[in-house]
Parts: sequence; structure tokens; C-alpha cells
Amino acid sequence: MPNVNFSVPEDVKEAFNTTFDGQNKSALMTSLMREAVERAQSQQRSQDAFQRILARRQNAPCITEEQFRAAREEGRP
Repeated sequence: MPNVNFSVPEDVKEAFNTTFDGQNKSALMTSLMREAVERAQSQQRSQDAFQRILARRQNAPCITEEQFRAAREEGRP
């Protein structure tokens, strides 16, 4: 398994070591890195979806407020 080296501020290192004393730091870092990757990928998927919605809106038909209200009223029971 490859090693990864990161530079972190001393206070972060101390807090990490204190908080996770007695735990497998390698397993913990692997878990934290996986969570960070998943979070970043999720954010990218959300951003991509947002951009697709914006692109579709460029081709959406324009209607007046009056047409919108009429359509809304027609759909009500």
C-alpha cells in the first residue's frame, strides 16, 4: 500500500492525535479521505445537474404570467 505525506499545521496534528488517540490512524485517514472524495464527487454531480437545468431553460418556451396562472387554474380540481 502506498504512503501519502501531507503537511498540516501543528495545532491540527495535535488535535487529531489527541482526538483519535489509540485508534488506527491509517484506517481513519483512509476513511476521511474516502468521505472527502465522495463529498467532492457529489458536489460535482450537483453542479453538473444545475448546469444541465440552466442549459435546458435556454430552450424552454416563454409564457406570460397570465398564461401561467390560467394553466395553474386548469390543473386544479
